[in-house]
Amino acid sequence: MRVISGNYGGRRLKSLTGSNTRPTTDKVKESIFNMIGPYFDEESVLDLYSGSGGLAIEAVSRGCSHAVCVEKSYQAFKVIKENIEITKEVEKFTLLKLDADKAIEQLALENQRFDYVFLDPPYAKQKIISQIERMEDLQLFNPLAVIVCETDKTVELPESIGTFQQTRRQTYGITAVTIFRKEEE
Repeated sequence: MRVISGNYGGRRLKSLTGSNTRPTTDKVKESIFNMIGPYFDEESVLDLYSGSGGLAIEAVSRGCSHAVCVEKSYQAFKVIKENIEITKEVEKFTLLKLDADKAIEQLALENQRFDYVFLDPPYAKQKIISQIERMEDLQLFNPLAVIVCETDKTVELPESIGTFQQTRRQTYGITAVTIFRKEEE
């Protein structure tokens, strides 16, 4: 697994061993960033199920100013920390060792707002719809926010969630990537 493009392009990232996490493959990661970018201009990122931190690191590498990585697993948390150190710009990342639902509440208390949100929960424990609704209730999204959901291909997300509209869905093997964009006010 590596950073594909941008300032950190080509750097190798560590991933967890075992079956607890599924690192986003380089092919899927490249496709995601081609759909939403491919480059950015100082936007903020929330990676709610960060795993190895690969999506957040890729977003910052491509121009996002800051990323919040949320992960509750201690082993994954250590890997994210090591991967962030590989960037040599640790100040561009905030790492939270929390359950995703608790992190949403904490980020709201801190008045955080995000332009891009990555949701790649464990396939069996997927709460994407309720978490997007909660983040919207707590005003965690900037006006033109984009949400990227990575799920098992059998998961069919609705056409709209709150004020977000599904704009794209691609499948890659067993994985589906669904993009939601906030509707214009």
